[in-house]
Amino acid sequence: MDIKEDERFMRLALKEAELALEIDEVPVGAVIVAGGQIIARGHNLSERLNDFTAHAEMQAFTSASEFLGGKFLDKCTLYVTLEPCPMCAGAAFWTRIGRIVYGASDPKRGYDRWMVNPEKEGHGGANSDNGLLHPKTEITRGILADECSILIKDFFSKKRK
Repeated sequence: MDIKEDERFMRLALKEAELALEIDEVPVGAVIVAGGQIIARGHNLSERLNDFTAHAEMQAFTSASEFLGGKFLDKCTLYVTLEPCPMCAGAAFWTRIGRIVYGASDPKRGYDRWMVNPEKEGHGGANSDNGLLHPKTEITRGILADECSILIKDFFSKKRK
């Protein structure tokens, strides 16, 4: 997929993040795309649902699986505004998601922290450099990173005041 398409879908993930912000959730949003069409959307609902697993990616994975009628998302791309945490990366492994595109990096909790070679673009997998992801999952980092990062930083800055 080209950069313009990645940016277009990341902007839609940002809209999901803004929905999370409106309900005082950590502003992370996700969309899942198959065949050039959005098949699932999600944003953080951990506070609202009182469920620490209700991350944007988890919401989107469940919705996409229901839409497709199966648990494997190998022909899909996940666009998410923040680098997936290890829990979401582990769930992505089990969905066999074909590609993950993320915006802002999360140096404290992102899955890259647990990888052998986090700068390497490409594929993931338990026996590869991207240990938490499926071996066939492709990774693209930093799409609209500044916009995604500002949303998160502003949220936490306001919380600290």
